Amino acid sequence: MKVNRVIPDITVDDIAAAREFYAGFLGLSSEEFNLGWVARFTSPDTGASVQVLTADATGQTNPVASVLVDDVDAAYAEAKEQGIEIVHPLTHEEWGVRRFFVRAPDGSVFNIVAHPE
Repeated sequence: MKVNRVIPDITVDDIAAAREFYAGFLGLSSEEFNLGWVARFTSPDTGASVQVLTADATGQTNPVASVLVDDVDAAYAEAKEQGIEIVHPLTHEEWGVRRFFVRAPDGSVFNIVAHPE
């Protein structure tokens, strides 16, 4: 599996209220997207980013990070082969990504995701 990017996922009560801190104070002022339940704020200067989410739209739990990979199907097969707990099945989501969630041995949940090309 080739990891292209890891983005922290921070659970918040209200995305609009969180915007002032993440976009204002931290300078992550480019809002790459906002689906109402998840938004990504990115620095226009460095590309550093965080995602904030209230409650995942289809997953039963919020992940701690999103791991963008080159081949999500291969990553899913590898996770199954290694016996890693799948928390959310491999799914093509209506907002265009293909993803699944895994649980690390420490209990942290990760969103393993690929965007269409």
